[in-house]
Amino acid sequence: MGEEKKAPAGVWPTVKPFVNGGASGMLATCVIQPIDMIKVRIQLGQGSAAQVTKNMIKEEGLGAFYKGLSAGLLRQATYTTARLGSFKILTNKAIEANDGKPLPLYQKALCGLTAGAIGASVGSPADLALIRMQADATLPAAQRRNYTNAFQALYRISADEGVLALWKGAGPTVVRAMALNMGMLASYDQSVEFFKDTLGFGEAATVLGASSLSGFFAAACSLPFDYVKTQIQKMQPDAEGKYPYTGSLDCVMKTLKSGGPFKFYTGFPVYCIRIAPHVMMTWIFLNQIQKLEKSHGL
Repeated sequence: MGEEKKAPAGVWPTVKPFVNGGASGMLATCVIQPIDMIKVRIQLGQGSAAQVTKNMIKEEGLGAFYKGLSAGLLRQATYTTARLGSFKILTNKAIEANDGKPLPLYQKALCGLTAGAIGASVGSPADLALIRMQADATLPAAQRRNYTNAFQALYRISADEGVLALWKGAGPTVVRAMALNMGMLASYDQSVEFFKDTLGFGEAATVLGASSLSGFFAAACSLPFDYVKTQIQKMQPDAEGKYPYTGSLDCVMKTLKSGGPFKFYTGFPVYCIRIAPHVMMTWIFLNQIQKLEKSHGL
């Protein structure tokens, strides 16, 4: 008989949830980047999904769909690494405190809110670079920033606007992340328990069903905050040096006055299509990474 594999010791068990979370998010981003690009353009008022897609191909070429990919990967390497790793650690600690019993939904939601806030605080600079790179082609030529990659964007923002400018829009980014992760993480864990324990689904069906519900709730909870965050991060001063919004609350009030509450759900179908597959692929990649590590005794 072969010797039983020992559980890995040292720092790896602590960092593993963070490494796995970041890797799964980065793999998902490579697949979903074109849809995310279309979503941002729709929010910036360039038309429907079909119009945006047609115009991008005609005017900018296929490469435009992957503009900002370096920032998207950097965002996942920071934001998703922090949020999924934090969520795993927080839920494990909560389960220990609950004598090993499954957590009630409200505790999962609290863990998701906390993990979202941590992830967004870490990933906000990369998120700012991503939004600016994706929106750059929509600006007049004289106003375009022409960042070549995420790291150059971060350097120029720091040099031109100050280090604290890297967290411009961090308030709505954190709030949006808390809402998204409450919907995504809590609903996923709850759905896994339902599909696996109540309905008796197998592993593949459980992951697919739970990740689908997780994606929908993540989109529904987070889009209003994502809309405000995008408007704040992409705004430019006018000829007099004034910005269109003084802050998140001002953006909310002006949006309500001009378009009503449904204005915040501009582009929801595309946003949902973008969020749900990304969430699904993140969970699927994470599941496969964990299975691979388990098979190698990691």
